[in-house]
Amino acid sequence: MPEITLPDGSRRHYPGPITVQEVAEDIGPGLARAALAGRVNGKLVDTAHRIEDDAEVAIITARDPEGLEILRHSCAHLLAQAVKELFPEAQVTIGPVIEDGFYYDFAFERPFTPEDLAAIEAKMEEIARRDLPVRREVMSREEAVAFFRVAGEHYKAEIIAGIPEGEEISLYRQGDFVDLCRGPHVPSTGRTGAFKLTKVAGAYWRGDARNEMLQRIYGTAWASKKELEAHLARLEEAERRDHRRLGKRLDLFHFQEEAPGMVFWHPRGWLVYKLIEDYMRAQWRARGYQEIRTPQLVDLSLWRRSGHAEKFGEDMFTLQVDEREFAIKPMNCPCHVQVFNQGLKSYRDLPLRLAEFGSCHRNEPSGSLHGLLRVRGFTQDDAHIFCTEEQIQGEVSAFIDFLHEVYRDFGFDEVLYRLSTRPEKRVGSDEIWDKAERALAEALERAGLPYELAPGEGAFYGPKIEFSLRDCLGRVWQLGTIQVDFSMPERLGAQYVAEDGSRRTPVMLHRAILGSFERFIGILIEHYEGAFPVWLAPEQAVVATITDRQADYAQEVARALEARGLRVFADLRNEKIGFKIREHTLARIPYILVVGDREKATRTVAVRTRSGEDLGVMSIEQFADRLRREEERRGRLFVAGDAPEGGSESGRNDH
Repeated sequence: MPEITLPDGSRRHYPGPITVQEVAEDIGPGLARAALAGRVNGKLVDTAHRIEDDAEVAIITARDPEGLEILRHSCAHLLAQAVKELFPEAQVTIGPVIEDGFYYDFAFERPFTPEDLAAIEAKMEEIARRDLPVRREVMSREEAVAFFRVAGEHYKAEIIAGIPEGEEISLYRQGDFVDLCRGPHVPSTGRTGAFKLTKVAGAYWRGDARNEMLQRIYGTAWASKKELEAHLARLEEAERRDHRRLGKRLDLFHFQEEAPGMVFWHPRGWLVYKLIEDYMRAQWRARGYQEIRTPQLVDLSLWRRSGHAEKFGEDMFTLQVDEREFAIKPMNCPCHVQVFNQGLKSYRDLPLRLAEFGSCHRNEPSGSLHGLLRVRGFTQDDAHIFCTEEQIQGEVSAFIDFLHEVYRDFGFDEVLYRLSTRPEKRVGSDEIWDKAERALAEALERAGLPYELAPGEGAFYGPKIEFSLRDCLGRVWQLGTIQVDFSMPERLGAQYVAEDGSRRTPVMLHRAILGSFERFIGILIEHYEGAFPVWLAPEQAVVATITDRQADYAQEVARALEARGLRVFADLRNEKIGFKIREHTLARIPYILVVGDREKATRTVAVRTRSGEDLGVMSIEQFADRLRREEERRGRLFVAGDAPEGGSESGRNDH
């Protein structure tokens, strides 16, 4: 007679074994209709799962995060079934859940066309209307391999053959379609919610460029049509803001096949890059960091000693010179330890904060490259803090304050926090791990910051905090991190003289705020839709003439503003002023200063913002003061009474 304990603490008793679906029906018809799966003693299971003993049970619906994931996974199976019904010769491979949706990879003799995609989606809808029961089956490994080989699904057979002997092989059947999966899945194909196929892309089998190219069909799925439509609207807005499209239109950067994953920065884009670098350099100096520079090419023996060659060797670019093997550095940490090791350090020298705009290269798979957001050559705002165990908490707290200041200056006010603790395989004593985890948690708690705990997801060398920000479309980007490292300083022989005269190994804190410049700039472009705040805009203002008669005066205005350290140029072209205004608005230039005969006579400028706001006539000095105050505020929202004279804010809020 199983006793079922529900999430609210209530208990229900049943005379014999009962399924998750029957528990839901006993609770109420509404929950029974909404049930997609169950959680039994912490494990996700199908609604058909039989409960034979006392258990803690929760009913999972599409309103639960797990329910939405199950719904999306079931949509991946629905996609595979639709493809097989339309194109029986296609082979199915893998189809996981991803953020906001799902995909499935197929081996097919020709590329899928947009017309194919529409037909596949229509077939998915038809299968959903059939409301086929989805049932779990179990086979031995040998039976499953044979089953898929007979079916001509060689990729599935290969996957199963790689599963260790003795493991249970679960399959899911819906109608005539059978797929390999751990599950759970929705009870029937009619429960797959609202879905939409979005695109087709290439993908290598098992993500390895040495393997054959497959076709990946992406889709999105939601609990309701309303949620799907809202998501598609967000996707449309994201497409409009795509940094690759804007990068080309605003003449910021480009990529080309001769240097895959490497950025060609144009003058306007490189100016934005250098403005960010100069800003971060000033922040480092103000907080006691010392800037260093380390080599790009380092003997592979250092990477073996640090442990990187073993763990990340496939991602490293290597070459041989004078019969020695070198690696182009994929990260900066081992080189920073070499700087620390020059000259014996005392406890009085700690904490020692070494920072570098470290240029790194990693051999990312070609299929994963994505504009500035995923590249092979990148620069990190990297720093390492060498400190004592007692200094960890103070340094972490100071870093969190630093990170918040930087994010606010770039216009990001919402930060998410994640504390990852000790994994099963790790180095260092439990006592040191206790101290490090406690220091990170206390730093977050003292600042009153809510955080998600990720047990077991720390690095092998120490725990870490990950910092993510949310952009204007609600997307979350993981950027900053601070990691406590007990391993690398010891591996590479770092020591300091303690107060008692003994030699001790320092703790090494790995920390970054922006992550990589390339990725961060890509995020900024999309967040602002290319309309950077005044302090980051490649050109802050343009002086546009109405006729040739104002050419000399326009150049004089531009020179006067440039002399004040502002980025201004004159547009003297023989074009109509409406054309010039439209062109510079599309170029996202914050201010357009129109000068005609009246402005020339009164030594003024007529000021317009890129959002179309007319701020009226100002003297050169008034406009320069306005621009300087706005520049100093950076990307922060202004407060009431803080708007520059002559109008409202036009840098942060006009996109």
